[in-house]
Order: sequence, then structure tokens, then C-alpha cells
Amino acid sequence: MKILMLTWEYPPRIVGGIARVVNDLSKRLIKDGHEVTVVTYKEGDAPYYEVDKGVKVYRVDNFMINATNFIDWIMQLNFNMVEKASEIIQKEGKFDVIHAHDWLVAYAAKTLKHSFDIPLVSTIHATEAGRNSGIRDAQQKYINDTEWMLTYESTEVIVNSNYMKGELQRLFGLPFEKINVVPNGVNLLLYSGVDRDYEFRRRYAMDNEKIILFVGRLVYEKGIQHLIAAMPKILAGYNDAKLVIAGKGGMIDELRREAENLGLGQKVYFAGYVNGKDVARLYKAADIAVFPSTYEPFGIVALEAMLSERPIVVSDIGGLNEIVQHRENGMKCYAGNANSIADSILELLYNPELCASITKKAKSKVRNEYNWNKIAQDTHFIYQKAICETIAEKQRKEIEQAKAGKVRKAKNEISKLIPFNRKNQAYA
Repeated sequence: MKILMLTWEYPPRIVGGIARVVNDLSKRLIKDGHEVTVVTYKEGDAPYYEVDKGVKVYRVDNFMINATNFIDWIMQLNFNMVEKASEIIQKEGKFDVIHAHDWLVAYAAKTLKHSFDIPLVSTIHATEAGRNSGIRDAQQKYINDTEWMLTYESTEVIVNSNYMKGELQRLFGLPFEKINVVPNGVNLLLYSGVDRDYEFRRRYAMDNEKIILFVGRLVYEKGIQHLIAAMPKILAGYNDAKLVIAGKGGMIDELRREAENLGLGQKVYFAGYVNGKDVARLYKAADIAVFPSTYEPFGIVALEAMLSERPIVVSDIGGLNEIVQHRENGMKCYAGNANSIADSILELLYNPELCASITKKAKSKVRNEYNWNKIAQDTHFIYQKAICETIAEKQRKEIEQAKAGKVRKAKNEISKLIPFNRKNQAYA
């Protein structure tokens, strides 16, 4: 099968979780014998074209027009994606299916679908309404409407949790059977050859300190503000603890101020953006990983932490709520509740037997349920469904057109047999 992936992020450009999903899924599909082409945005020194372990990656610039806002910038990116994909199709032939990732590539996906008559499958990784707890301004409404348009144009829609399936049904009125739940996965070899490195660990904390780790974007919906607010209670119960925050985002200055105002200057460390093997080393250096999101469609970072054999604490919302069973393979806390976050962390700090039990079951669950072999097979099945449905729809239209043609022909024959009454301007 020839598959075209459209995404605004692909390694080395990583904005959120989409880059990792597209990267891992594409490489697994390649191993299964498919041909995958990715069209994405070029950032920095990344090459315009490369073959990444079998995946053909084409990157496009976005410099032709200096956009005055993000929406215009995205639209220009879509124009350039259409141009590049059309060029590829003319050279290498049609794709069997287009797989679009989120609203950021919606217009390119729609244009290519109709221009070349290719079935469209889309993955909705998150919604604008979910990220902002509603739609409040014109830009949010535009993005929300674009998300609806992408789901409407898609033959099949993929989401990564039952929570997201319910959200799309509620927001866009999508038919139940059109939405397919396929969880994200994690590279099971992520920690191959990576052990706890004490010299590396000392960059972030002293040997006697337990590291409480957060990894992710520093944005409101990730809930880091609530984790920082939980630190005074955690330190009151367990003084030898330190919070390490790895990531970048628009809230960095606000979070620093919050930590200073709470007197946590020496107990909260902002590590900034961490990439490559250092992420795996950081998980291994940590004692507990915490993901206190207020909105989380899935939560790949939770899988990474579980695979690293570190106990996790997650909020009881979205995909995180489906991944973790409380006190079985992780701990849950009430979303947005600093006291609840602190209680779950303190229980793990004081109960090493619980930690050992949780980490063992968590790693087993990730290996069995969130591996890319199964995910790629499920995705391929959805591609097949989309292709079959598109063919069936074409056949239905052809039959309807044929019937309409026969009816017109019959009416013409009848009109020849029935005399015309000129006075009444009608057939007698």
C-alpha cells in the first residue's frame, strides 16, 4: 500500500506528540511492507528530502509570504504541502490513501483528496475545545470549524482513546461507527542500554533527594502549575524531594514566579528542553514521574515513564484515566487538585513495596497493549476500510447516475408519444 502522511511536525522538529506518533507508525508500516511518504514542514537545517529508515520524507519551506498571524502561516504551509504532494504524485503515481494528522494539514488533505480522488483518513490528536475548555474567540472557532471539516471530509477518523471518541461525537456529531479508537504506542527499545547514571543525576539533584519528574510542554492544560502548588505539602511530609521540570513552553516565566513565590527556589529545577538519549536517562534518574494534566487526549509520556520502570502519578482525565488503574499500575489524583497530587506522591515516597508492584505491572501493560506492531496493523485495517468504502460510494453514485439516465431517457420516449396541448402549455 502507498501511504501519504501529512503532518506539520516530524523529527527533528518536535512540537508535541504528533511527531513521535507519525515517526513510529511510519517506520512500523515500512517494516510491514508498505510504502510511506511524509510531507511536513522544514525547520532549521533539516534536509528537504531524506529517506529515514525507509520512510520518504519531503519537507517544505514556509517563507514565500510573511504571515501576520498563526492561521495565515498554517494556510501558507498547506499551500506548499499541496504543491509538493502534487509534484510527488505526478512523478511517482497516486497514493492508495492519505493520512492527515490534525487540523494543521486539513486544507492540504481535502485538496489532495478531491484533486486526485484518494481516500482520506485523519487522526484527531486533540481538539481546540478540549485544550481551551470551550470555544471563546474567533481563532478558536476557526480551528474548531476546521477540525469539523477534516472529520467530515475523512472516510474514517482515528482517535487515541475512548475519551476522545466521546469528545468528537459530542463536538462534531460524528457517527459512532466512523470513529476508530487506536491508542498511541511507545518504542519498546527506548531504554535499551540505558541505566541509572548517577553522574548525570547529580546535574539535577543531590544523591539524598528523590526526583519528582515532569516531562512535557509548559502549557496550561499540562497542569504543571498544580504540581508546583503541591510541592509545599510534599516537602512538609518528605523534605528530601526535588521537582525537576523538563520542557519548554509559554508558561515558563509564570511557573518560575509561582515557584519563587512559594519559596521553592532550591526545590524546583527547570531543566529546559531535553532531547535525544537524555530524556531516557532523565526518566531512569527519576524516582517518580508525574503528569497532572487538566486535558490529555492520550499521554505518550505516561507510557514512556511506565516503560522506564518508574512509578507514575496521573490525573484522572482523558487518555491518562484509561491507561492507569489506581494503585495497580500507577497512582491517580483529581485533576487540578494540588492536595490530591501531593497525597499520591507522598504515598509512593513512603511505600517502596507499592512502587515495586506498580512498576512491574505497568511495564508489562505497555509491552502487551501499546506496541507499534499491533497499532500499525489496526491502522492498516482502517486504511483498507476507507478504500473499500470509497470504492463502494463510487459504485453507488454510478448506479444512481445510470438510473437517472434511464429515467430521463424513458421520459423523453414518453414525451414523443403523448400529444402536446399548446393551449394549456402542458402534456394532455
